[in-house]
Amino acid sequence: MHNMDVGGDSEAPVTFPFPFPPYPIQEQFMGELYRVLEAGKVGIFESPTGTGKSLSLICGSLSWLRDFEEKRRQEEALVLAAEETEDNEEKKTDGASSSVTEPDWITQFVQKKEEMDIKNRIKEDQLRRKKREEKLEQMRRNVQLKFASKRKREDDDETVRLLKLSQQILSPEGDGGPILEQGEEELVLAEYESDEETKKGVQLDDEDDFEEEHVTKIYYCSRTHSQLSQFVHELQKSPFRKETKLVSLGSRQNMCVNEDVRRLGSVQLINDRCMEMQKNKHDKKSEEPEGKKKRGGRLTCPFYAYDQMQFLREEILVEVKDIEQLVSQAREVKACPYYASRYAIPAAQLVVLPYQMLLHDFTRRASGIKLKDQVVIIDEAHNLIDTITGMYSSQVTGAQLCQAFSQLAQYMERYRSRLKAKNLMYIKQILFLLEKFVVALGGNVKQNPNFQKVSQPGTTLKSINDFLFYSQVDNINLFKVHRYCTKSMIGRKLFGFTEKFGGTAVIIPAKEAPKSGGLQQFLQNLNQKSQGEGAADGLQENGPARSASPLMQIESFLFALTNANKDGRVLVQLQGTVAQSSLKFLMLNPAVHFAQVLKDCRSVIIAGGTMQPVADFKQQLLAAAGLQPDRIVEFSCGHVIPPENILPIVLCNGPTNQQLEFTYEKRGLPDTMDETGRILTNLCNVVPGGLVCFFPSYEYERLILDRWEKSGLLKRLAAKKKIFQEPKKASQVDQVLSDYSRCIKLSGQSPGPLTGALLFSVVGGKMSEGINFSDDLGRCVVMVGMPYPNIRSPELQEKMSYLDHTLPKTNGVSPGKVLIENLCMKAVNQSIGRAIRHRGDFATILLLDHRYSRPTVLGKLPQWIRSSTEVKQSFGAAYASIRKFFQIKKTAAAPS
Repeated sequence: MHNMDVGGDSEAPVTFPFPFPPYPIQEQFMGELYRVLEAGKVGIFESPTGTGKSLSLICGSLSWLRDFEEKRRQEEALVLAAEETEDNEEKKTDGASSSVTEPDWITQFVQKKEEMDIKNRIKEDQLRRKKREEKLEQMRRNVQLKFASKRKREDDDETVRLLKLSQQILSPEGDGGPILEQGEEELVLAEYESDEETKKGVQLDDEDDFEEEHVTKIYYCSRTHSQLSQFVHELQKSPFRKETKLVSLGSRQNMCVNEDVRRLGSVQLINDRCMEMQKNKHDKKSEEPEGKKKRGGRLTCPFYAYDQMQFLREEILVEVKDIEQLVSQAREVKACPYYASRYAIPAAQLVVLPYQMLLHDFTRRASGIKLKDQVVIIDEAHNLIDTITGMYSSQVTGAQLCQAFSQLAQYMERYRSRLKAKNLMYIKQILFLLEKFVVALGGNVKQNPNFQKVSQPGTTLKSINDFLFYSQVDNINLFKVHRYCTKSMIGRKLFGFTEKFGGTAVIIPAKEAPKSGGLQQFLQNLNQKSQGEGAADGLQENGPARSASPLMQIESFLFALTNANKDGRVLVQLQGTVAQSSLKFLMLNPAVHFAQVLKDCRSVIIAGGTMQPVADFKQQLLAAAGLQPDRIVEFSCGHVIPPENILPIVLCNGPTNQQLEFTYEKRGLPDTMDETGRILTNLCNVVPGGLVCFFPSYEYERLILDRWEKSGLLKRLAAKKKIFQEPKKASQVDQVLSDYSRCIKLSGQSPGPLTGALLFSVVGGKMSEGINFSDDLGRCVVMVGMPYPNIRSPELQEKMSYLDHTLPKTNGVSPGKVLIENLCMKAVNQSIGRAIRHRGDFATILLLDHRYSRPTVLGKLPQWIRSSTEVKQSFGAAYASIRKFFQIKKTAAAPS
């Protein structure tokens, strides 16, 4: 283990344990990270892939946490020692002369305001602990009384239920409603109490009032499950592996060990079924055996057992585990890893979790995550703005709206006599909203949406308030409706209802809705409709689908409409039929949702391999959230590779001296496409191994490859390097990469006409992120043109307009135009960074377009690429540099 001392802003030197002697850039990274955490600032950290970023984050942040905890321990020990000394002095001076004085160091200590604050804080902590202990003891004393009261209440409820059932048997058509099948009872909504009817701030259950104290911790989040596992494995190899209490959080879909729930498939359905079973568990009698059905057919989960989960919680904190290891152990001890991991959060020092769980406010609170005075590290954050925007955006189709209306209308008619007034009121409000939303799309919920043609196709943008007035739903309180949907779990009930009765998605006019006249009549009506117009609806193909009820998707759209009017827009998209048309909420201001994270946390670190250009983060995410510039720290380190191992070139002209400009107007010209083909043909003569060519779009890739096939150029390329193309399906990516890698390896081992392979890919596609073209897999990366986003997109135009009205100009350029260029360069940086993956790697990067030579564009390349970039006006000069580059590498690699 290597220890490295770095002088920082703190009084004592900082020691960073590291598994091996760190590179200088890793030392700089950890030192700056430590200083940012100590100062409580927000840092934007850029460290290229291959530079050991994960280890630097681990060792830098955990070193700070170790020192922070040690300082607190020393402060508390000092306060306790002072109190003990004071007590002793009081005893000594009791009844004696008042001239006896305290030691000087205590007098000085008591006089210092900062240390008095520490003393007060510790006393408050002790008082809180005492109150919690008293509360816990009171709960223990009352537990038998509570159970007795609960049993009496359940017995009374059972008596009432049996009386109602006897009335139904005697009079099936009476007020009691239809006789329900076994298991159908759980489909009926429980009595709903709004927040206004319950005492705000008062827990209904004493046990919810007891909460474990959260220690100071670091929340580390990344995009994917595999990236989180990789981070945990890095920690397991680090010097902190034994002393760190780590908990890995994941979704129920990743962590559930109940096979009956897992097979539901849909994330939403798994979540809802789990919460329902958990609720049943809390309601069930203590003497009922595990895993058995409750009265009425309600299921409980055998893995949701307090003792087993507490045992698993302790196991989680004892040893560092990733999610796979945690789930495996959970199966052994028959405990729920999803809830056990959440119980472990308060005592954990490092919490590893996916983006959505931390950045989405509702999910964060539901997971028991408290950010107050904690540290958050967001890794792989180059798409952070888009991620937050996507989380709070939502879209629903006309087909979903009509399907939800039909299902909910049938549900209400089936259980009308069993539903309380509040439930009926809210269901009618939801039906009203669905009907008006369909009208906004030019349709009618009482007709088949697939057969309703749209009269005037097009997209209309509206503010939230304008859309609510346009839809005539401005008199509905969407906050209350969304709260009702969440608490009543009506989406889950509705799915269970449609699943039980065949999952049909028929459109039933109100006058033809089935009456509550018994189950057989209801099923008969339902089957007749499904065989008639329902079969042609196209809303439900190949039998009942195991997917979430459309109402679940609509709930997120309703929640989106509760955003502030200035922060979002609604796109009314009319195309083809009403079923194909849609309503889309576009979140324009992600900062409003990130602001709470910045406000609560002690420090936030936004890290990534390629963070350039950082202006977007500073303006759209940090400044827009109210963060002061002096709290923002930028850090960008170079690459571990020596400068001579990379050759980035901006090429302005092709082999026939034609200027390279891939604008939308010029890139489709035959001369432009032919010139591009000549460049690749020449490169294949000098580039060994793999050559990866990125096109700006799938459309342009198809256009240019068709041109090359007709001209015979594709055949000439294939004679030099075997050609591979990015697959259309994500599931085929691994196979293509495997074949591509095998081809390069074989061509390097045996002499022949082929000198490797050529891979055609697309910027922003399946191979532009997360795929490593290390060593011979990517000796040259070619970027054809500048991949600007589609400026004609209504969403992008609205985003540009929003920024133009809310942000100042940059060097005289409007924020909207800056956004377009930044989006382009972000995509470029992600793609070209695929080639260099470790210290010994080497590659060339060729940017085909004279516009890359502009200083504003060059300035947005990563620093480690920008410092080595050469601008070549002629292809001859670029070709000579590339040939010389590979000749030198070949000579260096040859045995002496």
